[in-house]
Amino acid sequence: MSPVALLYSEVEDDLRASVRALLADRSPWNAVLARCETDQPYDTALWKSLAADLGCASLAIPEKFGGAGASWREAAVVAEEVGRAVAPVPFLTSSVMATAAVLALGEAAADAGELLDRLAAGRVTVVLAVPFSYAPDAAFPEAVRTDEAGRLSGAVRSVADSSVADLLLVPAVTEDGPALFVVEADAEGLKRDGVTSLDLTRPLADLAFAGVGGRQLASGDAAVAALSHALRVGAAVLASEQLGIAEACLELSVGYLKTRHQFGRLIGSYQGLKHRAADLWASVAQARAVARYAAACVADDDSDAPVAVALAQAYCSGVAVRAAEECVQFHGGIGFTWEHPAHLYLKRAKSASIALGTAARHRAALGQLVDLPAA
Repeated sequence: MSPVALLYSEVEDDLRASVRALLADRSPWNAVLARCETDQPYDTALWKSLAADLGCASLAIPEKFGGAGASWREAAVVAEEVGRAVAPVPFLTSSVMATAAVLALGEAAADAGELLDRLAAGRVTVVLAVPFSYAPDAAFPEAVRTDEAGRLSGAVRSVADSSVADLLLVPAVTEDGPALFVVEADAEGLKRDGVTSLDLTRPLADLAFAGVGGRQLASGDAAVAALSHALRVGAAVLASEQLGIAEACLELSVGYLKTRHQFGRLIGSYQGLKHRAADLWASVAQARAVARYAAACVADDDSDAPVAVALAQAYCSGVAVRAAEECVQFHGGIGFTWEHPAHLYLKRAKSASIALGTAARHRAALGQLVDLPAA
């Protein structure tokens, strides 16, 4: 492939500034923490501002469907800022994964254009009804099946952001094979039960389908390809969210090292802490490179995308967790308290590390993609 520009463009820098300003004003960490202590962790007003008013939901959607006609590179920039702010919004699940699935269908789905138009305008939140841990190379799920009347029955566990979805994009097996259905979130026979999860800013829910009616959007190879594409794009953009988490943790850590005094000295003057901070900075810089490359590959539909995405997830998830753990350690006793944001980042990083496939799963996939011999 031709060389990929990993530096941020002026347009991307402007987009980042707008998103960061919105999140800093409307979703500071103490507001996020306060919401986590209620039964309404999502900020629906913030999501409307981000998706509709700022236009972030439309970034990857072509202009003919009412979108901005940008790409997944720009969406990845937004994901960085969402990760940096641990914002409780369904950007990854709706504006990335579900949108990617519908975009992949193209002319294969008669209703795709209308659905994309609603997504672009921020009028609807759509979530893929798959476990949040589902990997891009996994087989088409068979947890939901249709009966003779075409109604859906089955159960899907741990679906992220499904509690705020207006529509569900449900992979199901019919008598003719795999298919994708659009289901109203309040459809009769559909039950959504919240589950206790580590990351309070991205709640999970179990879905139970008992004779639920839905509209078939695609079937056969088109449905399989759309789901696989959505999961791969999601994993690529998730790497950028993990990058944002790591960047925020590094900034918090360095800021504390430069202001906290102990035994009459700045703790940042101790060589051991300097080395740890420098090592973390290097890891974040490397994570930025692989995350940017993965976003560029899925944006350009490049043949190297499977390798780039597997590499990004194999590396960035570990960096985010390590950065969050170091943030807690650098802050000492205060880093372990509920009143400090470090735990929000740690929980988000740990949750994201198993989302869309673990690092180990992606390393195994990467080995196969580049023809490494099995251990």
